[in-house]
Amino acid sequence: MSSYGIEARLSLSYDEAVEKVTGTLKQEGFGVLTSIDVHATLKAKINVDFKRYVILGACNPQLAHQALTEENDVGLLLPCNVIVYETEDGGSVVSAIDPVAMLSVTGRDDLGPMADEVSQRLTRAIENCRS
Repeated sequence: MSSYGIEARLSLSYDEAVEKVTGTLKQEGFGVLTSIDVHATLKAKINVDFKRYVILGACNPQLAHQALTEENDVGLLLPCNVIVYETEDGGSVVSAIDPVAMLSVTGRDDLGPMADEVSQRLTRAIENCRS
């Protein structure tokens, strides 16, 4: 795991993991606004075969509104990226950006409590993929 991510390695297949994390994100108040199929995009654009990999743009509307009210430029850091990719053994990895690390680039300590809340929700969503 990176110093800027929240990760879970799963025995679920790629398709099962995508479905599972979409559901656990919803339970935590996040919707998936975007879905980028990296495998398909790399194949179509540069004819490269890459593992099954998706980037989900997750957003919690209440928390996004709160962040944007505090600072307009926070929109540069939204939505929260969640990735799912297939492992060589047929399992999958689900990982999300750590909002505490991400919002630290703003240099605003007053955004810390909000970053902590988003981090807790994303951590629960990732951890609940295990069950």
